[in-house]
Amino acid sequence: MLIPQIATPVAPTTILKQAGFTLLELIVGVVVLGIALLMISSILGPMYVRSSEPWHQVRAAELGHSLMNEILARSFDENSSRGTTLLRCNEAGADSCIAAMPACPANGMSSATEEASRDLYDDVDDFHCFRGDGAAVSNILNENLADSYRNYQVAVFVSYAGADVGLPNQSAKRVDISVILPSGDNIAFSSYKGNW
Repeated sequence: MLIPQIATPVAPTTILKQAGFTLLELIVGVVVLGIALLMISSILGPMYVRSSEPWHQVRAAELGHSLMNEILARSFDENSSRGTTLLRCNEAGADSCIAAMPACPANGMSSATEEASRDLYDDVDDFHCFRGDGAAVSNILNENLADSYRNYQVAVFVSYAGADVGLPNQSAKRVDISVILPSGDNIAFSSYKGNW
């Protein structure tokens, strides 16, 4: 007769694999990720600062162009005829043009400016040595644009420059406008106003 054999327990030969990460692996992963993000942000960071620069340059161009149009719409000289005669300063029978532009004093006001306020400026010379910030900027309707041009600054300098364009020196004036952006960058505009 056969004797049934009793099965003996066998030790499992397969070990269950552990799933997941150890605490050490997690810490190393977080540190590596942090270093990678730091490197990426340090490369892209300066680009974020410069991203608004084109917008400020367009605003400065608008401001400079607008101010230049306002200046060039005025008479050539304080002694230019504004009445019915068509005489220009320095012509026979007319007053002489202002001899020379004075140097700009430190406070920005000019002795060439005869008018007490910008509303009374009637010739190009009155804008010589004009300095202002956003509060000094207004539109054609005399509405203050301080909110639109906050932290912008403008400076205007006028000089005789007829020789630059092949004319007698007092026959043309050069108008230089500097617009200083909030970032401190300076954008310059220049134009000539002829005595005709």
